[in-house]
This record gives sequence, C-alpha cells and structure tokens, in this order.
Amino acid sequence: MLLIISGHCSGILNMPIISIFVLYFHQSLIAMYELFFQKFNEKVPLTQEEEALIKQYLTPKKLRKKQYFLQEGDVCKHSVFVEKGALRAYVLNEKGDEHITAFALEGWSIGDIPSFMKGTPASLNIDALEDSELVLISKQAHEELLLKMPKYETHMRITITNAYIALQQRMTSMISLPLEERYKTFTQMYQHLVQRVPQHMIASFMGLSPETLSRVRSRISSKK
Repeated sequence: MLLIISGHCSGILNMPIISIFVLYFHQSLIAMYELFFQKFNEKVPLTQEEEALIKQYLTPKKLRKKQYFLQEGDVCKHSVFVEKGALRAYVLNEKGDEHITAFALEGWSIGDIPSFMKGTPASLNIDALEDSELVLISKQAHEELLLKMPKYETHMRITITNAYIALQQRMTSMISLPLEERYKTFTQMYQHLVQRVPQHMIASFMGLSPETLSRVRSRISSKK
C-alpha cells in the first residue's frame, strides 16, 4: 500500500489515512467495472449518469482457481460477468462424471438462469479455471434495474437473444456436422478458449471423449 500511495501526487500524502483507503478503493472499483461497461456500451450506449446509477447495483468478487461460485442444489443469487479470468459450468451424472455446459472468459456472462430467475435449486456447478475477477448483479438489483432503466432492459434482451442464438448454433452443429467440421467450427468461434482450456474439458463441452477428440485433431492435422 505504501508503494501505491507514493505513486500519487505529493498532496495525497497530507490526506487522512482513511481518505487514502477510500480513494484507492474507489479507483479499484472503476478499474474492476471497466470491461463490464465497455461491453454494455457496445450493445446500448450509456451516459455517465446512467453508468453511475448501474454501479450502485454492482458487486465485485474474486475467485481463486478451482474455487466454486455455485454448487448444485444451492440457489443462484447473482448473475455473473467475467472481468478477468475463466469460469466453467458443468453437471455431474450418476457416476460423478462431469459434463461441461458452458465456459466464460473475459467479457462473457455465466450463471444458472432458471435458478437465478425462479429462486430454485441450481442444477449447475460453476467454478474458476483461473484466478478470476467477477462483477455480480443480485436478483433484487436485477429487478430494480429493469424497472428503473429501460436501457438495462434493452441490454438484457439483446444479451439473452444472443445467448439463445449461440445455443441454437451449437445444437445445430452437434446434430448436423461431421466431427471434424464440428471441431473446426468450434475453434473458429472460440479461438481464445481453445488456447486456455484443457483439451479434455473441450471434449466434455463438445460431448466427446478425450480419446475421440484427440483422433479428430490428429486427422485434421494430417490433412494440412
């Protein structure tokens, strides 16, 4: 903290210690929400006043690698936006095998939507693949923003529509494309994901065994 203080102008050294902590905390919150508002403004432009209003409803959270955000059976009380890091969502079958349903890197959202919207027990587990920094919106904050801010409602409509389109594209790919084309399509759509997520997790997300995915990748490589 002393290094951080010494980096400011000399006038800050005369501030009370509590004021320095408040200033540093405020600046950290601005940095924490930077990507959140960048992505928001790409869909629906906000004024500074509107950003300030939304900030009142946001909560920052950090997760360590392998730490859970949500476990099956608990209620999903927050929607999640990833400022930094990587998360995954998965279900467990009766044998305890993991089946990954979603990933989320920087700029993506993730959660158990039925649990969040209805307050029912979650069917998903969500944990961190890397040390991660998140922006959370509680169910109560979500409902209040829907009422107070039409732009927030528009943003959510666009976000849900895009998520539905991506889900349909994924399902169509799984049903209609040969394995090699499925993997090529996946790598084209999620290039950054392929570089950061272990292959056995990608296989799980694609509904394949690690051995099958390995053979598919080998066949693709041999044709280059």
